[in-house]
Amino acid sequence: MTTFETSRTSVEIASQPDTWRRAAGSVAAFADALPRRGERVAVVGCGTSWFMAHAYAQLRESGGHGETDAFAASEFPAGRAYDRVLALTRSGTTTEVLDVLTRSKGAVATSAITADPTTPVMTAADSVAVLDFADEESVVQTRFATTALLLLRAHLEAEGALPPGVRPWERAVEDAERALVLPLGEDLRGAEQFSFLGTGWTYGLALEAALKMREAAGAWTEAYPAMEYRHGPISITGPGRVAWIFGAAPTGLPDDIARVGGILASGSDDTPTGLDPLADLIVAQRLAVHLAEAQGFDPDRPRNLTRSVILDGTSA
Repeated sequence: MTTFETSRTSVEIASQPDTWRRAAGSVAAFADALPRRGERVAVVGCGTSWFMAHAYAQLRESGGHGETDAFAASEFPAGRAYDRVLALTRSGTTTEVLDVLTRSKGAVATSAITADPTTPVMTAADSVAVLDFADEESVVQTRFATTALLLLRAHLEAEGALPPGVRPWERAVEDAERALVLPLGEDLRGAEQFSFLGTGWTYGLALEAALKMREAAGAWTEAYPAMEYRHGPISITGPGRVAWIFGAAPTGLPDDIARVGGILASGSDDTPTGLDPLADLIVAQRLAVHLAEAQGFDPDRPRNLTRSVILDGTSA
């Protein structure tokens, strides 16, 4: 059985402060692939990349950089007018993403962020930002997804369009380093169920945390906008079950969680000592690896998954 110290997923998780720094330093070099101020942008992806697209869309629009929508690539609304389609794809081979880019090319500016410069996305999009330094061997995405979002976030910061309350990228990197050494409490390691909650851009992070726990550990997880938690999902919470909030908790929500006996987890709040929400996602990644290994699973090779979904009868 692999361990946190030796699994490839763990190595990739631990490298995130470095890949985030490299991404922030690459903003100018990737300018052609990044949305311009005022453009109406659609961001597409699949799985983890879709959730990062959701987070970025919320950040960009709330920061005043331009109207931004996020779609699972398979649900992209053909015929809707945009100035740019931006695709997030680690592998550069995902069928649904390539289909969107192919259908959009020539009618609208197309961009992509990928990890592999040898794949079809390089010609499917007009311009591409290649984060090959954040590529991964593990099937489970960790550092590419967060590095792509950090690149987009640093671009907004450079453009003066970082939303109020969102920390500068350098602070996020510092918090990522803290997130790598924070202890995983027994209440988290022993929990039977996790509800991940977020508001605005952090809802995308909540979706991603839930996916990571399901992919790596087969854990029972759900994700919701934080203010929707009282509208049904709180019914699942109780002793031995976690409500994990990315970002500041809505007023009264911690009390509601405590009232039903749930475990409140939130490393990212609006106090000086709280983690940046993107760094808090690293804690969830680490927990997913721990839970996987505790059950004898290989976090590098989760059940029923491949690195990329290619819809021609094969996967690669």
